[in-house]
This record gives sequence, structure tokens and C-alpha cells, in this order.
Amino acid sequence: MQDGIPNPQRGLAFLTIGIALTMAVLDGAIVNVALPSIAKDLQINSSEVIWVLNAYQLAVTVSLLPLSSLGEILGYKRIYWSGLAIFTLASFLCANSTSLTFLILARVLQGFGAAGIMSVNIALVRFIFPQRLLGQGVGYTALVVGVSSAAGPSVAAAILSVAHWEWLFLVNVPLGILALIIAAKTLPRTPLSSHRFDWKSAILNALTFGLLIIGIDGLSHHQDLTIPLAELGAAILIGIVFVRRQLSLPAPMLPVDLLRRPIFALSMATSFCSFSAQMLAFVSLPFFFQDVLGKTDTQTGLLMTPWPLATAMMAPIAGRLADRFEPGKLGGIGLAFMAAGLAATALLPAHPSTLDIVWRLALTGFGFGLFQSPNNKAIISSAPRNRSGGASGLQSTGRLVGQSVGAALVAGIFGLFTHNQTQVALWLGVALALGGATASSFRRLTRDTAES
Repeated sequence: MQDGIPNPQRGLAFLTIGIALTMAVLDGAIVNVALPSIAKDLQINSSEVIWVLNAYQLAVTVSLLPLSSLGEILGYKRIYWSGLAIFTLASFLCANSTSLTFLILARVLQGFGAAGIMSVNIALVRFIFPQRLLGQGVGYTALVVGVSSAAGPSVAAAILSVAHWEWLFLVNVPLGILALIIAAKTLPRTPLSSHRFDWKSAILNALTFGLLIIGIDGLSHHQDLTIPLAELGAAILIGIVFVRRQLSLPAPMLPVDLLRRPIFALSMATSFCSFSAQMLAFVSLPFFFQDVLGKTDTQTGLLMTPWPLATAMMAPIAGRLADRFEPGKLGGIGLAFMAAGLAATALLPAHPSTLDIVWRLALTGFGFGLFQSPNNKAIISSAPRNRSGGASGLQSTGRLVGQSVGAALVAGIFGLFTHNQTQVALWLGVALALGGATASSFRRLTRDTAES
């Protein structure tokens, strides 16, 4: 089997992945800023307009693993290209929505398209880059995901300062068409699996993760916890049935076969911890900057910038380091730096200068960037090449669930504590980062697992 593809095809192939992944990740975040404008234009209330956000997140989460399984059966290029085409079309439909119902349906379609992109992007990277450069490819991917998720609100604010909310979606159309053209010409064809698509597993997957995300979100918004707890309980029960079914399958949709590998399971656990810690900071810090320090929206956005900027600078370097050094050790060091940055931020003086804030968030972003690239390489490299789709899908699922849990934890902290809520959230983030660093130290990526 060919080990990667040559340049310039390799560079162009990753370009199309970078464009599509940026759009898919950004669209999960930038809509938040425009929700008040959308509610006003469509003449709906705030409780209804939140479904513009929830519909996208739910569609992505419930379809990631089924689409990664389809990628193994039909080919990763076909799933990626189809997902990108659907995402681009849905973006156009979102921009031309005249009612809440139409916009929600378009967002669901857009979420399915985004899942097609995110479910196989890491799997494609494995076939684009040769094994000796895989860390670089994963590093560039981590750079795109990390910066896109962190910069979403700032990008949205920039677009909305010069255009209407519809342009948050319309900008995707020309970019999507460009990425589709490049993808058709440059993405490699990958080996096909002989197993058949399991519709029962797809339904159980949708119910498990759908109820899980709805339940987690409900804990953040409902004073009466009966319904959210019932949803989480149902998710657990259906999840048990789902897992039991997967244990009997040779190529399970939920890759329990990969989770039996300690390196894979530990890498997934550390990924969950890192993204939960990230969201604890991203959601809570703006409240601290505005409500406690009296900063404006623009100042808050600028103060948050050092984190994604440091991540952007470190992720490609960490990817190169992951090709030379043990990913587990690099990831552990990265999470230790992240924990140190979060702790330093929690210990900010009562009247911090801009420099006090900047160096702390830069240190946190540096650690996050140092961790993500080696960790993602460990995830994809510890899976056999014919199971790259399952590994890619679960990696994206873990990220989304981790972010949802982090956001829900902030809501719970803000409800339980009347003072120092942001500090409590940050210290919890420190605990998660240190837990991830500890798990990372147990990882050992052997030659056998890397090349199987």
C-alpha cells in the first residue's frame, strides 16, 4: 500500500481538509453571537432560537460514528466529499431561511454535512501523509480544530460588524465549492472494508448520544432536573444495549475493539479531559472579564486571543515533535503546562494588568497545543489502517462530548456558587488537565501498534 501521497498533491489534499474542517468547526460556535439578531429577524423568543444551535450540535454528534463506519465501507473520500457538498448546500439554505422551522431543518442538514467532514478527516490525513510525517499532518489538523473552535466568537463578531447574520452562512458557499473542486482532484482513494452497514447500531448510537447531549444541555438550563436526569438515565440504559451489541461485531460502529487497546483508550480519556477543561475556561472567563473586571465585548475577545494564538503557534511544532518523541510524554507535558496556565489564571490578582492575563492564557494555549497533536497522532496510529474511520469518528465524538460536559459544568458551578464562579471553574479545569496528564504518562506507543 502506498505510504502517503507526494507533493504538491499532498499539500492541496490537506488544504481542502483544512478549509472544510474550519467551516464545520466554526459553524458550531459562531452562531451563538448571532442568536439575538436571528431571534429579532424571525420574530421568535430566546428559548426557541437556541434550537438553531442545538440542532446543529445534535445532528453532528449522532451521525459521527455511523458516517465513519460508512467511510470504511464506501471510502473516506466519498464520505468526505458528500459531507462537504451537503454542508455547502445547507449553508446556502440557512442563509435564505425565512422561518425558524426552515432554519432548524437547514441546520440539521448542515450538521449531517459537518459530521461527514469531521468523521473521516483524521483517517484521510493518515493516507495523505507518509507514516514518518504523520505527526505533522495531525499537528496541522489539531491547529485547524483548536484555532477554529477558539476563534469562533471573534470571527462571528468581525463578520457581523460589516454584514447581516446571513453572511455567517453565505461565506461557506464559495469556500465549500473551492474545497469540493480541490478534493475531487487530490484526495486519495482508500481501501474498502467488506463489512456491511449496521442500521440497528446506527439507531442505538443516535439514541445514546442524542439523549446524552440533550440531558447534559438540560442540566444547564432546567431548574427542575427530573427530565434531564431521566434523559441521561435513558442514555445510559440504551448505551449499555449499544455496547453489548458492539461487542459481538467484528467491525463495531462504536470501536470497542480499539478501546481494548490501552494506548487508544488512554488517549481518548485525555482528549475528553482536555476539551472539558478548555470549555470550562472558554465559557467562564468572558463572565469574569466583563462582570468582574468591567471589560467590553471587544476587549474580552482580545483578551481571549492569546490562547488560540499560542495554540496555533505550538500545534504544528508539537506535530513535528510527535514524529520524533514519545507522544504520551509530550501529551503529558502539554497538559501539565495547560494545568499550570489555568492555575495561574485562577490566581490572578484583584486588579490584573493586560500582561497579567495575556501570559497566563498564552501558557494555557501553549500547553493545549503541545498536547493535542501528539495525542491525536496516538489515537490514529494505535488503530489499524482499516479501522482509521472508527478511530477518527470516536476522536471527534470525544471532543464534542467533552466540550458539552465542560459547558454544562460551568452552568452548574454558576448555579451553585454566588462568588468566585470563574475561579471554581478554572480549578476544576486544573484537576481535569492534571488527570489527563497522569493518564497520558501511562501511554506507550510501540512499533507494533503504530504500524498495524
